[in-house]
Amino acid sequence: MKHVTYADKALFLDDESADWLMEYARALGVAGMTDSISLRVIGVDGNEVDATFLLNPNTELVTQTTRNSLDAPKNDAAVGYMQERTRLIVAPPPARMVDDPFDIV
Repeated sequence: MKHVTYADKALFLDDESADWLMEYARALGVAGMTDSISLRVIGVDGNEVDATFLLNPNTELVTQTTRNSLDAPKNDAAVGYMQERTRLIVAPPPARMVDDPFDIV
């Protein structure tokens, strides 16, 4: 589990979600892009909540390891989304010619 600080809020996320949140934020920042991502987190009060992170080139995000014994909720779909979007930003597919620009499949 990792302790994540975002907009003066302290939240707890599972390691994979926290690591990909940081990596996705980095990729978006380098590319000058913006996105938002919703994750299940544990708030400071110990309750499980939904948190939406607005990520852009000015995002200030800190992740720290913690010895907290709580079980953080998994965010498999959101992690998959961040992995795919990061891959497309870091290594975009090559451009291709189309015969009819209005017939894009």
